[in-house]
Amino acid sequence: MTDLSPGPGLRDALLIATGTYDDSGLKGLRSPDQDCAGLVEVLADPLIGNFRTDQVKDAQAHEVMQAVERFFRNRSRGDLLLLHVSCHGIKDDDGYLHFAMRDTDRSLLASTAMSAAFLRERMERCRARSIVVLLDCCYSGAFLPGAKGDDVVQVQDELGGHGRVVLTATSRTEYAWEGERLESQVPQPSRFTGSLIEGLRTGAADGNGDGRITVTELYEYVYESLHRAGVRQRPRMWADLDYQITLAKTAGLCPSTEEGRALSVDPRPSALMPSPAVGKASPVPLADDSGSSGSSGRPRVKNPRLRHRRGQDVVIPLELDLAEIARGTSKDLRVETMTRCSACSGNGATLDQAEQIEQECTVCRGNGEVAFGKYLRQCKECNGHGTVLVIQCPSCAGEGRVRSQRSLTVRIPAGIEQGSKIKLAREGEAGYGGGPQGDLFVEVRQRPHPMFKRHGDDLHCTVRIPRTLAKTGGVLPVETLDGVKSIRIPGGIRSGRVIRLPDRGVRNRSGSGSGDLLVRVKVARWSFHEGGTVAEGQP
Repeated sequence: MTDLSPGPGLRDALLIATGTYDDSGLKGLRSPDQDCAGLVEVLADPLIGNFRTDQVKDAQAHEVMQAVERFFRNRSRGDLLLLHVSCHGIKDDDGYLHFAMRDTDRSLLASTAMSAAFLRERMERCRARSIVVLLDCCYSGAFLPGAKGDDVVQVQDELGGHGRVVLTATSRTEYAWEGERLESQVPQPSRFTGSLIEGLRTGAADGNGDGRITVTELYEYVYESLHRAGVRQRPRMWADLDYQITLAKTAGLCPSTEEGRALSVDPRPSALMPSPAVGKASPVPLADDSGSSGSSGRPRVKNPRLRHRRGQDVVIPLELDLAEIARGTSKDLRVETMTRCSACSGNGATLDQAEQIEQECTVCRGNGEVAFGKYLRQCKECNGHGTVLVIQCPSCAGEGRVRSQRSLTVRIPAGIEQGSKIKLAREGEAGYGGGPQGDLFVEVRQRPHPMFKRHGDDLHCTVRIPRTLAKTGGVLPVETLDGVKSIRIPGGIRSGRVIRLPDRGVRNRSGSGSGDLLVRVKVARWSFHEGGTVAEGQP
């Protein structure tokens, strides 16, 4: 097996697991300890990952940050670094992600938790060319039984960068589930990390059968494992690389341990971000099925990438006024995506699916990749499949999909939070070669309101009144989301007092009522007569 690494380097892994918390508002987690133990077993195995591993369990924030800083310091360019974090993920008031540690105080995140900004800074200063981050925590909603995480964050923005691959247990609006027995106290790995461990341990994540498990293959395996198991979470992957990272070997299939130590990256840039494949397909019969080596001298890989692949998910932003968010509405959207080709019904050929004829690609000889100097690149002729359709549909050029616009209607529930996503199942991009459609996510963004600020279900505003009204009292018209309402100003009111208007805020998501409108009164500090009129000074 060929050494495809950028140079000799170390393979080091740091595993951070926090399941015990001093803050009573942070629910204890059963899975981090098991996640850590299971990953160490496969990553440290010289026949699989061959990583040097270090663990930090249930430590305080400053201890974890010191361990992270030491992990990324004094590295060489050829090192491969893997960081796994299993804990609660929490968003601060400004929307930034923090990782909760044993001593984390939810009201003092900046000083008692490890921020994603700190982690990114350490990564940016690190000289290692290849860094893989595995996050087993989630970032939306309140803590559910068995779930880990809180609120909305943008992982790609916070941890992205060149030479990085980030795999997360969930999207921004889902939960990271701890095993199947949510009410049981029996320790068990989380579903996300459990699938990572299983894919590495059994070699099932080696999608193309070449004896190596790349980070993309591992992601596809975990995605499909959770999907088939019906787990309510959707892993995500972000990558910014010019090559592919090989995390492990398939135990027992590689000729030597020394060879496995050399493996670091597999330069297939076009395979960095494929759509998650659905299931396994039988290899397409080729003219030569003996498994003999091609002209490159290495074993031929039959059908290295599935022709039928799931379409990508699509995220579209939708700006709404505060009134629309507070009361709920419906919106018509125009979406431009890849849709199934009507000419071939998604088959990619003019014949029926059962009659499609495929032949070995003459450029890559069925391997799906071609030599480019000392590296391997995905074959452009067959798009990495190893085979080509003999008769291609002229409308879609064999892809089974074309780009087009369509109209959709999305219902916005009352009281939805800023940044939340509404999922429209199977409304995303059509899959390649007739594969299933991805999902469409509508991300809600609130337009700034000139008067109101939202805090949960309550609305806050400030009104200024003259000193005469503050002294004598009276009635003051105030704008609300339901029109102008009158509030009574008591005589002698002081500046800064808050008057509450019940049920004039944002409708509760549970349908149990609405929040309140809190009106803060500001009284002018002085007044003077000018031309027979009274001019009021601002407080």
